[in-house]
Amino acid sequence: MNKSKIWMDGKLVNFDDANVHVLTHGLHYGSGVFEGIRVYNNENGRGIFRLREHMQRFLNSAKCISMPVPYSLEQLCEACREVVRAAGPEGDYLRPISFWGLSPTGNIGVNPLKCPVNTVIACTHMGAYMGAEQLERGANIITSSWEKPSNRAALLNAKVSGNYINSVVARIEAVKRGADEALMLNSEGNVAEGTGENLFMVKTGRIFTPPMTAGILEGITRDCIMAIARDKGFEVIERDITRSELYVADEVFMTGTAAEVTPVRTIDDHVIGEGRAGPKTRSIQQTFAAAVKGDLPKYEHWLDVV
Repeated sequence: MNKSKIWMDGKLVNFDDANVHVLTHGLHYGSGVFEGIRVYNNENGRGIFRLREHMQRFLNSAKCISMPVPYSLEQLCEACREVVRAAGPEGDYLRPISFWGLSPTGNIGVNPLKCPVNTVIACTHMGAYMGAEQLERGANIITSSWEKPSNRAALLNAKVSGNYINSVVARIEAVKRGADEALMLNSEGNVAEGTGENLFMVKTGRIFTPPMTAGILEGITRDCIMAIARDKGFEVIERDITRSELYVADEVFMTGTAAEVTPVRTIDDHVIGEGRAGPKTRSIQQTFAAAVKGDLPKYEHWLDVV
């Protein structure tokens, strides 16, 4: 039996009691918004990584789909702290989610506006998302046959639950093909992102990453990596990247709450650089790892310690 607690609509409940009705609107239509937030142990306690920024994005996502989340930013941040305090030592990943719930009449239909908004926050174990070996040696990825929706077709700046079926089918495709992850192109045929990660390319000493207009999520880890890279004196450029550019890049790496900083070893069986984490990737990866553990005062504001 899992002894952790889950925050549901304002109170902590036992793990096994955290249930929703089978006719919940969000289950049928993907009408929810969510976040993923890492929790790191350090000498001062447990640090929640950029808690306020994540929960502000959470509320922004809800705003994009006209969902009235009945909690303030401060209330949501405190709820996350409460869940972390109640979690076991293995809890390293927070999952806040708000979704439209069961209609008062019990009816099912696309329009959710008469449904209540339910909010849940759980703390569970994530570990190394693609695997410890991939963090060290690099991941093998493939270009998915599925593309990202265009900015005309989806709210790509928001973490909307329904959007992620696109990522799910791409990740399944990657696994079936023996890869660790999938790279997704946008409707213009340019590089967008992974199924849950932003992407960076190192070429001729500079670091490139697709811009927001490429149909990517504005990643919070992405923002940290860009700050770390620039603090190291690396030039970081946001521009469109083609698939074939990646094949001849010096280094490629992916970033995200779950992925952290994961080097890419191969793309579509093309070996990237020397087939292992390159010097810039390794330098950024090591600095990020030290920052999230609270070892670098310059970045200690990224952690909300409980």
